[in-house]
Amino acid sequence: MFSAQSARLVHRLAAMPADAGALAHTLKGSARAIGAFAVADAAARLEAAIAGGSDASAPLAELGEAVAQARAAIEAVLHRS
Repeated sequence: MFSAQSARLVHRLAAMPADAGALAHTLKGSARAIGAFAVADAAARLEAAIAGGSDASAPLAELGEAVAQARAAIEAVLHRS
């Protein structure tokens, strides 16, 4: 479930919708719940950038990479079972 949700959220975040801060916050919590701390940390940096009115392009790219790595790890574990 996290793998699909995280991909959807990153896709939505790429458009920087009005609720981007809330989306980043949601992803941060979900990531922490499953132990995907690199995703959670990247989402927190994106959330802070949005809240501070800073350029969010670098934190968004970092989040996309962290999500891609987490999804790859999840897929690797699922295919070992």
